[in-house]
Amino acid sequence: MTYCVGILVKEGLTMIADTRTNAGLDNVAQYRKLHVFERPGERMIAIATAGNLAVSQSVLSLLNEGIRDPETGELETIHTQPSMFRVAQFVGRAVREVFRIDGPALEQSNTAFEVSMLLGGQIAGGRLRLFMIYRQGNFIEATEDTPFLQIGEHKYGKPILDRAIKFGTNIEEALKLGLISMDSTMRSNLGVGMPIDLVTIRRDAVQHDLLHRIEPGEPYFHDLRERWSAALRAAHQGIPKPPYKG
Repeated sequence: MTYCVGILVKEGLTMIADTRTNAGLDNVAQYRKLHVFERPGERMIAIATAGNLAVSQSVLSLLNEGIRDPETGELETIHTQPSMFRVAQFVGRAVREVFRIDGPALEQSNTAFEVSMLLGGQIAGGRLRLFMIYRQGNFIEATEDTPFLQIGEHKYGKPILDRAIKFGTNIEEALKLGLISMDSTMRSNLGVGMPIDLVTIRRDAVQHDLLHRIEPGEPYFHDLRERWSAALRAAHQGIPKPPYKG
């Protein structure tokens, strides 16, 4: 399993993903799930993936190597798309192409075609945008009313974001809250684990502001985990006991 989150606020975008993948209790490995496609000043695109690792890797390969346009014969890649909306359409097209090739064989072996992706970024002249792409190739977009999107094992980290994230939240606070949601997920699900990859993109910068991997034992993340646990204990201890009588 995995957990990935994208948070789009007024100042910019942050995306966070874990790196654990497992195919059973005795087959646990690390794979990067946050991928960056960047040409500074022209386009800055990040994709986080969840689901079947083989499917997501095939989709990413198509995005890089390209898909031939049946009408023009031109080879299209993620770097040739003129807008983030067109990038989202292209990623969806790549998902459907992988399903066309591999879907029947997966179904015959009773293996689900599972893949979902978060796509975020900005192309020069366009807006900073964040999309969630489903296994059918269709997608939704984050808005000011719903400024974050999640894929994978999202239920443990969602309550924190529901309570705290607003479109006006500053980008540093959005990153901190995203890391708290990741910590909560890791504590409740062994299928999600470190290292953690993250990227932040300032609005209209069209290049990454921060691209970082958090390794086990990193002082800041360790401190964040301890402070959050202590804050939760203090919060519930500070609430009066229920007044109900038997």
